[in-house]
Amino acid sequence: MKKNKSLIVIGTLLVLLLVGLTVLLISEKQTNKELVQEFQLEKEDLENEYTNFAQQYDELKLTVSNDSLSILLEQEQTKTQRLLEELRTVKSSNASEIRRLKNELATLRKVMIGYINQIDSLNRLTAHQKEVIAQVTQKYNDASRQISNLSEEKKNLNKKVTLAAQLDATNINIQAVNKRDKIAKKVKDVVKFKIGFTIVKNITAETGERTIYVRITKPDNDVLTKNPANTFPYENRELGYSIKKYIEYNGEEQNITVYWNVEEYLYAGTYRVDLFADGTLIGSQSFALD
Repeated sequence: MKKNKSLIVIGTLLVLLLVGLTVLLISEKQTNKELVQEFQLEKEDLENEYTNFAQQYDELKLTVSNDSLSILLEQEQTKTQRLLEELRTVKSSNASEIRRLKNELATLRKVMIGYINQIDSLNRLTAHQKEVIAQVTQKYNDASRQISNLSEEKKNLNKKVTLAAQLDATNINIQAVNKRDKIAKKVKDVVKFKIGFTIVKNITAETGERTIYVRITKPDNDVLTKNPANTFPYENRELGYSIKKYIEYNGEEQNITVYWNVEEYLYAGTYRVDLFADGTLIGSQSFALD
C-alpha cells in the first residue's frame, strides 16, 4: 500500500515535469518565431536604406560637372548596389552578416557626406567664379562702351577738325562780258565769263599748293567743258569741270579770278557756278542770262 502511494507521487511528478517541458518548448518556439520576424524586418529596413542610398548617388551626379568626381560617385554607387545584392542573398537569421552589412552602410554614409561637402564647396566656387566672370564681363562691356564713345567722339572731333580745315569760298561774282569786255546785255553777245571769288582766311587749313575746280552748269545741267576727260573725284564718282585753277594758299584771305571763253552755244536761263577744293564743295552761285 505504501509502495503504491509512492508510485502515484512519482507519476504525478513526471506528469508535471512533462507539462513544464512542453510549456517551455512552446514558449521558446514562440520566442524564436518572434526573433525571426524581427530579423526579417531589420533586413527589409536595411535593404530599403541601401536602395535609397543608391538613388541618392543619381541625384548627386546631376549636381556635379567635375568629371573626376563623377567617376568617384559612380564607383561608390556601384559598391552600394553590390552590397545591396549581397544583402538580398543573406538569410534573415544570419545576424553577423546583417551586422557587417549595416556597418558597411555606415561607412558609405560617411563617404557620401564627404562627397556632399566637396560638391557643395565646388558649387560655391563655381558660383563665385560665375560672379567674378559676370563682373569682369560687365567691366569689359563698360570699357568697350567707353572706348566706343571715345572713338565716336574722336571721329566727330576729326570730322569737325576736317571741316574747320576746309577752304571756303565767298563773294562769288559772275560777269558775262561781250567782246568789248563790257557786261553783255543779251546772251548772244556773251564771249566770256569772268568769275571772281574770295578764299577766306583759315589758320587751321593746310598751306601750300591747292587746286580749285570751277564747274559751270547750263540751265539743262550740262557742264561747260573743253574736254570730256577733264574730271575730278568727288564723293566716290568723277565730275566734269570747266576750269582748273592752281593757287598757293598761305592761310590768309585770297581773292581769285578765273575766266571762261565761250565757244559753245548759250541760251537764256539760269546758270550755276560750283567751286570745289580737296574733294569738297566750297561755294556755289547762280546767275541768269537773258
